Amino acid sequence: MKREGYISWDEYFMGIAILSGKRSKDPGTQVGACIVNEDKKIVGVGYNGFPQGCNDDDFPWEREGEFLETKYPYVCHAELNAILNSIKNLKGCTLYVALFPCNECAKAIIQSGIREIVFLSEKYSGTPTDIASKKLLDSAGVKYRKLKPTNNVITLDFSE
Repeated sequence: MKREGYISWDEYFMGIAILSGKRSKDPGTQVGACIVNEDKKIVGVGYNGFPQGCNDDDFPWEREGEFLETKYPYVCHAELNAILNSIKNLKGCTLYVALFPCNECAKAIIQSGIREIVFLSEKYSGTPTDIASKKLLDSAGVKYRKLKPTNNVITLDFSE
């Protein structure tokens, strides 16, 4: 008889996305993303952070203040990093991401050929960027759905 209580594919890939987000140095928000092809193979991962070659000690991490004094003009979102770190042929793939994508990421998702988004949080639901994102995704026929995990906690134990 097979073992019971194993995680689903959705939980597995969302777990990879969450674990990837742990690489982010952002003190406020750590988001990870995982792109999976139709064969359930991971083809890209990413997390929110500054572009390659940019020293994260030379840029602000603040959320409030003058635009150029905040992280917003400089940080690459997890979704974009996963797309840029991918094998490049993402047609028909699924994106797993902890936080529903903003409108800027929605554009990159659509252009890359990703067909489905699985997310955990809609923290910014109803904001202008969320509304624009959903309008773009709906227009392009990209499906999205909120993951309802059966396991709220999965523990990694490196001593096993």
